[in-house]
Amino acid sequence: MAAHFDLTDLQLIVHIGDWHSLTRGAEKSHLSLPAASTRVKNLEEYFGTQLLYRSSQGATLTPSGEALLRHARTVMQQVEQLRGDMQEYARGIKGHVRVLANTTAMTEFMPAVLSRFLAGHPDVNVELRERLSYLVVRAVAEGSADIGIAAAGQGADPKVQFIPYRSDRLVLVTGRGHPLAGEGSVSFADTLGDDYVGLSEASAIHPFLVQAAAALGRIFRFRIEVGNFEAVCRMIESGVGIGVIPESAALRYARSLGIAIVPLTDAWALRRLHICVKDLDALPAFARDLVKELVEDVPPGERATAD
Repeated sequence: MAAHFDLTDLQLIVHIGDWHSLTRGAEKSHLSLPAASTRVKNLEEYFGTQLLYRSSQGATLTPSGEALLRHARTVMQQVEQLRGDMQEYARGIKGHVRVLANTTAMTEFMPAVLSRFLAGHPDVNVELRERLSYLVVRAVAEGSADIGIAAAGQGADPKVQFIPYRSDRLVLVTGRGHPLAGEGSVSFADTLGDDYVGLSEASAIHPFLVQAAAALGRIFRFRIEVGNFEAVCRMIESGVGIGVIPESAALRYARSLGIAIVPLTDAWALRRLHICVKDLDALPAFARDLVKELVEDVPPGERATAD
């Protein structure tokens, strides 16, 4: 019985799975065919199960071989990520911070903060990804993100510390000639007869609004999806549809575009954002510096309150 298996064995399984051939798998792994065959036999002995169907036409993976292939791909991807991280350290990068944020934080607040943080920490890289708020909290709890920014009340978890961050509001944006433009406020339900301009499905705000409509038993009709809030406002100005975006973005673009801003009466429209960490004191010093930058960036009137 083989005493162990190594990365070469796993890479061989990946190549066999990619090429559906032991011969091509051996070639891609820079192994002779006898050496590759021996490695596969050792793996079969180690796991106590057949990994390949061998025939005159070649070799294909058995169901247990397919299971090993899935794990092998994951391991090899992690090895590649590890290699990349180590290369960054070799180039002088001393730290890496993984940040997840919802759409509002990602587009409205993070750019300015990260610009200052990265300028002051040239040896630190930041990985920033957009997610729905409850997924942000889950990722922080599971340790796959160092810092998260999420709407309060979305996915509360006892393993996560929540630091009050900002308050912002989602508002309806229409063209100035739209029938709703003169309303003092409007409910989200009363807007769902219109076509919407919105961000793509990859944004966190897209599924949030779809879910809000579904909770009302209604269909959310996207007429067009664009890449950022400025494009949303320009499409709305042109009469393509209406949209729901953060008030901070709406006010910025209302200065130069022909759009109207209408408050939403729905409770979820008021967004109290919190910074999420698993253990602030356990974070590396540079990650704590980023949390500090985020907190200090908030004007007093926009600071969120604790739950």
